[in-house]
This record gives sequence, structure tokens and C-alpha cells, in this order.
Amino acid sequence: MSDLHELSASRQLAALRTGQVSSRDLTEHYLTRIDRLDRELGAFMTVTAELALREAARADECLARGEWSSLCGLPLAIKDLYPTAGIRTTFGSAALGDHVPTEDSWTVGLLRRAGAVVVGKTNTPEFGATCYTENGVTERPAVTPYDPTRYASGSSGGAATAVAAGLLPVGHASDGAGSIRTPAAACHLVGVKPSRGLVSAAPATSFLSVGTEGPIARTVADAALLLDVMACPWPGDLYGWCSTTSFADAVTHPPRPLKVAMWTDTGLDGLDPHPESVHAAERAARLLRDLGHDVREIAVPARCDELTRQALATWFASSVGLVVPTLVPPGRQHQLQPYTRHLVAASAEFSAGDVMRAQSMLARYASTFLAVLDDYDVALTPTTSGPPVPIGYYLADGVEQVSDLMLDWSCYTPWVNLTGQPAVSVPSHLDGDGLPYGVQLVGRQRHDAEILALAAQLEEGSLWSDLHPPCWYR
Repeated sequence: MSDLHELSASRQLAALRTGQVSSRDLTEHYLTRIDRLDRELGAFMTVTAELALREAARADECLARGEWSSLCGLPLAIKDLYPTAGIRTTFGSAALGDHVPTEDSWTVGLLRRAGAVVVGKTNTPEFGATCYTENGVTERPAVTPYDPTRYASGSSGGAATAVAAGLLPVGHASDGAGSIRTPAAACHLVGVKPSRGLVSAAPATSFLSVGTEGPIARTVADAALLLDVMACPWPGDLYGWCSTTSFADAVTHPPRPLKVAMWTDTGLDGLDPHPESVHAAERAARLLRDLGHDVREIAVPARCDELTRQALATWFASSVGLVVPTLVPPGRQHQLQPYTRHLVAASAEFSAGDVMRAQSMLARYASTFLAVLDDYDVALTPTTSGPPVPIGYYLADGVEQVSDLMLDWSCYTPWVNLTGQPAVSVPSHLDGDGLPYGVQLVGRQRHDAEILALAAQLEEGSLWSDLHPPCWYR
């Protein structure tokens, strides 16, 4: 058998069930790779080797009896924004460096009950507030394994780094403004942001629901496998719904001919996309046409003008400003990162009316996208406006510039969180410097199975090659 990490998650599960490999062997393989490689990659916040081996032993007992659940024996790590009973959960903050929850979050509980073996917590920025993964807890930011001098994006940077480097078979992640899709693009992976309500945010509830958990994987089939487990809403979810089909089954059937709207305009005045980002979208459009889909280039449905930028900044800062006092005791707030302190200070200046007006403006912005795209089944864009950025890029000119720089790079993704549509980022190609680019597919609300089937069709049509970074072979 090949090195175990070379097998897809689906093939690893098949090998576990047929007895070709034990969960202990598989878990030890990944723990060894984590120990050997992660110091230079920054993928993990916490590694739980002893716990993982105990869970692997229990999984092997179940497998020996022929009793297994969908993820039985498969190693997995949880993004460190989500509570895990008995495992340190820092939310990316040094102020919570010793926080150990007593209960799992809803989705973590689903994954553990499905038999996943938890090997640790993946790296994330403080409270998930940036599209780069750097904090005061870990010594190393999460970097793309294709160039360790560049960020793996964020806030699911640790998960993407781990999957791309062969430290995990598949990754648990979350996305509030692109935080699954941009790390997937930066690491040559598949990243799925589900429709609003498909994956529960419990125990959190909100009338403005923009964030959601989802999978990061090497293949569309592996992403669908994990999404099938995660897509089980909590009964009290305001937007909860259940799919009528298995996503793992859906990706095996090509979709019907679809009408696709494509644009590469960033929607930001004065900002042009990198030529390789445009090339990525054009490659995908050509293949979609070859596969029988109707692709039409359109103008970006809504521009992100200065007022919209301000509304995004107000909404974002106010969100962080609510979270920090809830989670961080006053005596520890001096340990917060400079950008977090900047957001908290900004949020203190907003009135309730300011926040409500910002939310109203963003709702109109999102509605414009929905109205324009009503005649289309799918939207196609680049995932990012350029390649992964160098370490230190966002803070080079001070915390005041971070928000604008992040929006410039990730400008294609936040609108999808506002509309609640499903989106998948799939790999495209590596440029002449070996840096990855991805493209984003956005489907109709609650048409997650269809957009996954389209992504699988592009994978089958060889939109991207099965490439790996140098550390994959170490």
C-alpha cells in the first residue's frame, strides 16, 4: 500500500473497514508527520496524541466487531474556534490559552459520534477575525506548503495547511467571509461553504447568520463525505434545513446543463485582479462550456463602493466587539492581538443605529446579487484577487490598513456569506512560481448537491492536477 496519507479520505475509510489498515496505524502515521513537519508549517494549535491513540483503539474494537459509523477510525482535527470537551480551545487568543471546555459544540459532537479520531486543534487567527492565520498562541503562522514564506490565508489556515501537507486526510473548517474558500485556494484544495442553515451554528444563534462550518479536502468526494456528517441541523436553528440527498452520492452524478454567470471584476474601484486569477476563471469557463454548460460573462452584480466598505467594517468590528467581552475576562484583554484591540476600540464608537444601518446596507447589497443572479444557476469567479501573500503583508502599514488589505485580496467571497448561498472553491493551477490559484462556484440557495456535483465534474474533467507541495514526500 502507498504511504497512508497519499490515500484519499474515502479510500482510507475503505481500508479501515476491510481491515487493510488499523485506526491505530493510520493515527500514528499522521501523528508522526505532524511531529516531523508542523514546526515549519504552523498547522496545529494543539496536538492530542494520547487521546487520539485511545480513540483509535476504541475505533479498532468497533471495526473488529463490524460495527462502525461513517467516519469510524479516521483521524481529524477541529478548528480551534470550536469547543471540544476536554481539549484546549483558545479561539486563537493567548488570553484564552488555558481554556478547556466541558462540552463539544454541536457539529464537533456530530463528528465525534461519527467515529472521527481527534488528533488536535488546527491553527486559526484570534476569534477568526483575519484572512491570515497568525496569533499570540503559536510561534508560527499557518503557511501554504507550496511556499512557507506565504500565508495559508485564514481563518481556516491551519486546516488547509494540514490537509495540503498530508498531516490530515480532510479538514474541519468554517467560513464567515471566505475563511474556507480562500485557504483552499491558497493551498490547492477543495473548500465548501454550505448554504445558510445546512450546518448548525449551535450553540450560537443570530438573526444575521453569515458564518458556517464546512469541509476542506483534497477531492470533492472527500469534502462531500465530511459534509454529510456535518449537515445535521440542531432542532432550535433559526435557518436549519436538511438535504434530501446524500452529498457523497450527488457527486457521482454529473449535473444537468447549467446556466453560468461569470465575472472577474473585483467590484472594487481601482483594483484589478492578478492576471493569473483571471486565467483561472477563464480556464474553468472553457471547461464548463466543453462540458455542455452555458457560460455568459456579465458585469459584477454589485460594486463594493466606499459606503459598502464602511458598512462591512462597521458590521465586522461590532461582531468582534461583542465576542471579546463575552469570552475574555477584563484582566486578560491586554493579551489580545493589536488588530483585535483595534476592532474592539472601533466597535465602542458605534451606536446601535450605526450597526443597524450597516446591516441594512449589507442586506441591500446582498439582495442585488440575488436579483441579478436569479436567471442563472451558478456564478463563477476567481476565489482571490491574487496569489497567497507574504508573511507580514497585512500588518506592514499598521492595524488601520488591515481590513482594507484583506478585502482587496478576498473581495470575491464575502457577498456569498451575506446571501447565504452555497459555494465551492476548487483548485485551478500553479503559476510559474509554484503558487496556487482557485476558482469559486456559487449555487442557488439550498442547491448544495448541485454545486458539489458541478465541482466534481470539473475535477473529473481535469480542471486541476493532483499536485502536492514538496513536504508531501517527506
